[in-house]
Amino acid sequence: MTPARFLSLAASVSLWLSCATAAAQQSPEPDPQRDRAAILAMQGEYDVDFSFDETVLLAPDYERASAKRSGGSEIVIVVEDGPKRIVLQHILVDPKSGHVTKHWRQDWEYEAPRRFEFSADQTWHVRDIAPELTRGAWTQCVYEVSDAPRYCGTGRWNHRYGVATWTSDRTWRPLPRREYTTREDYNALNVENRHTLVPGGWTHEQDNTKVVRAADGSTVRTIAREFGFNDYRSDTEVDFTPAIDYWRATKDYWARVRAHWDAYLSQPPGLRLKTEVDGMAMIVPLFEQAQRVQDGETVSDAEMEAVFAQWAEAAPGAGAGAR
Repeated sequence: MTPARFLSLAASVSLWLSCATAAAQQSPEPDPQRDRAAILAMQGEYDVDFSFDETVLLAPDYERASAKRSGGSEIVIVVEDGPKRIVLQHILVDPKSGHVTKHWRQDWEYEAPRRFEFSADQTWHVRDIAPELTRGAWTQCVYEVSDAPRYCGTGRWNHRYGVATWTSDRTWRPLPRREYTTREDYNALNVENRHTLVPGGWTHEQDNTKVVRAADGSTVRTIAREFGFNDYRSDTEVDFTPAIDYWRATKDYWARVRAHWDAYLSQPPGLRLKTEVDGMAMIVPLFEQAQRVQDGETVSDAEMEAVFAQWAEAAPGAGAGAR
């Protein structure tokens, strides 16, 4: 072999090894136990800042909306802790009054076979997840204050460099609650979510694109991109006892509520809500029932079923919404 050919072969081998190493770094072997530890690390008591800023403007003559800033004191409680499934409930507390508000919920499932997807206004279809997407990955599903569905995303946890980060695929979600009463120029978000554990807490980043979608799920108009940043910092000053007491008193009631939602969302076709976009027609009676339970009363199955019978139904067909 001539020196030139030897050098060429050596260069080719070096390039192959470099590519193989890079691929291995990008796609490490799944470590579900390490992933579970990262998810469970999100439990705790936090001071939270919520920030949303429109960045790239995509529609002609569209003017950038004002930045949104809010915050609160929030406790994250582990509701379910299984080998392949973890459920975390968020509860807000007003530090001055001690008033408690049940907030959002996040469910995590390892190598989930299916998930619900926002496919049209007030409609979520249950669909299978492609094997190559769910293999070694966790699907996170997020729920409204009433435990109604919001969105799901699937992705792997990344533990490189000693930092635990989970990044979802891009999925659809409905108009966020922060804009229910102020926006009518779009009706869906196309979103990528990222959760990262950081010293003293964790963060939730959102890469959002605001979109007008037709009833069949097709995109009519793209408005703007938005960056969302939710910063959860450990809090030792606020007394979260009211939230703990609330959950202790009402957790069995909310488990029954979740079972009603799961009847629609655990298998196809999925769910359609007959409420307005704000969902208050269901939020109000369910929260009133929870208050009664906290006060020591009993809420019958018939009372709860009546709320679902009036405002929820199976989704039509298989749905054509975009993934």
